[in-house]
Amino acid sequence: QVQLVESGGGLVQAGGSLRLSCAAPRIIFRFNTMGWYRQAPGKQRELVATITTGGSTNYADSVKGRFTISRDNAKNTVSLRMASLKPEDTSVYYCAAYTSGTNWPSYWGQGTQVTVSS
Repeated sequence: QVQLVESGGGLVQAGGSLRLSCAAPRIIFRFNTMGWYRQAPGKQRELVATITTGGSTNYADSVKGRFTISRDNAKNTVSLRMASLKPEDTSVYYCAAYTSGTNWPSYWGQGTQVTVSS
């Protein structure tokens, strides 16, 4: 069984910052693109950011310039640094891992709640 484990969620005021982390088994992390998704109540789960094994990144327009995804290949972790947070960022955030040849993640974390108050 593969488990991705997120941490770092919490309550923050608008304009504040938060950092999420995700730990993955090396066998998954080492060879695959990692990503972050989020899902707010009543909304579809949406892609936030991805990062390849080589460090190439992609961001949703809604978070571009505010969020930064990174990975530490030695520690098998991926992080999401969130700055200038807005109430609209309130969601459950999920860590995800892709397998080759797929555009939808094969592995997911349990999710961590991020709440931004106004």
